[in-house]
Amino acid sequence: MNILILGSGGREHAFAWKIAQSPHCDELYVAPGNAGTAQVATNLPFSYNDFEAIAKAISDLKIKLVIVGPEEPLVNGIVDFLKARPELSRVKIVGPDRLGAQLEGSKDFSKNFMMKYAIPTAASRTFTSETLEEGLCYLENHALPIVLKADGLAAGKGVIIAESIATAKAAMEDMLVGAKFGDAGNKVVVEQFLRGIELSVFVLTDGVNYKILPEAKDYKRIGEKDTGPNTGGMGAVSPVVFADENFLRKVENKIVKPTLAGLQAEGIRYVGFIFVGLMNVKGEPYVIEYNARMGDPETEVVLPRIQSDFVTLLLAAADQKLAESDFVISPQTAVTTVVVSGGYPDAYEKGKIIAELERIEDVLVFHAGTATNGNGEILSNGGRVLTLTALANSLEGAVNKSQKAAATVQFEGKYYRKDIGLDLIRYND
Repeated sequence: MNILILGSGGREHAFAWKIAQSPHCDELYVAPGNAGTAQVATNLPFSYNDFEAIAKAISDLKIKLVIVGPEEPLVNGIVDFLKARPELSRVKIVGPDRLGAQLEGSKDFSKNFMMKYAIPTAASRTFTSETLEEGLCYLENHALPIVLKADGLAAGKGVIIAESIATAKAAMEDMLVGAKFGDAGNKVVVEQFLRGIELSVFVLTDGVNYKILPEAKDYKRIGEKDTGPNTGGMGAVSPVVFADENFLRKVENKIVKPTLAGLQAEGIRYVGFIFVGLMNVKGEPYVIEYNARMGDPETEVVLPRIQSDFVTLLLAAADQKLAESDFVISPQTAVTTVVVSGGYPDAYEKGKIIAELERIEDVLVFHAGTATNGNGEILSNGGRVLTLTALANSLEGAVNKSQKAAATVQFEGKYYRKDIGLDLIRYND
């Protein structure tokens, strides 16, 4: 069958790399894609938010399966749009509709959902510009540190952890009055700070049945030892040493099952991925956030560990047949290091020539923000430029291989964290 992936980052390159291996895949397309997806698929020259162009491409190219990578088109209703077109009624789509995507699209919705269905999460309150004064008073009596989250989509950067009341108040005013995150910050969710260690669990569901994919830990802060501002993600590791069988059983019973039961109770037919961002607090899982899609760069360590045919799994989800499907996970450890443009996550330059890629061996090179020029050279075209994924029989081996690849690739102003996975090595010791 002909398959279309929507997106342009490292997650979508990983999807394309995995899907292209399937005997079920005849022609593979990515919209808009990047220089990496062009190596395994045909890139289409339109945005993943151009719904009319997407519908036309599906019809013209006889697409039978669509995988929605990023959150934005899901929150904007791409699934609803396509399902409303009679000529596309037979197209299979992996991704939730607009109602389901609210799990990520609105922090306020997701917190209320968790409270309603007794899913363990941090205590919280939501404030708007109309209740700003009440919110500022609330902060004065709040335990430190204080977590403030923009309600809507903010490209992974809408979370502020304030170490003082003054910082928290300034952050709330920046969002609600200064529009720091635009419309995404029209509501601000104030949360209790949970002390523990983070990880993510990924679920693929057909609306009733589900499969839990390999878990991962990502590294959000720009600086080593988790310092500096949040980014879209600077690296990831899978499996996670502290997520043992007992902990993952708690995640399934206390979070995954109630989440799916809650969605069904709300009348939401959720087909696609649920990314559950978790905090392990003394062996107990708490939900930090939901995402309505796979993570990036977590996808770049999760998919390489799935040994079975991935398209078979996606089709089972789209056809409500996940109960009949199964898959095999590699026991190896996967580590990815993200190489970014200098200045990211703030201002950065694009168009830097990327060199030495041909010297990287035994490591998967996933393109995140890349493009090509007229000379066939690969250029930087985003904040996160490349994700370099290594598989090995030990965490140390995977870390070393991934870091060596990150050191090898060259472009002006490149930066990467040199401590990805080191905390888990120490944890293991």
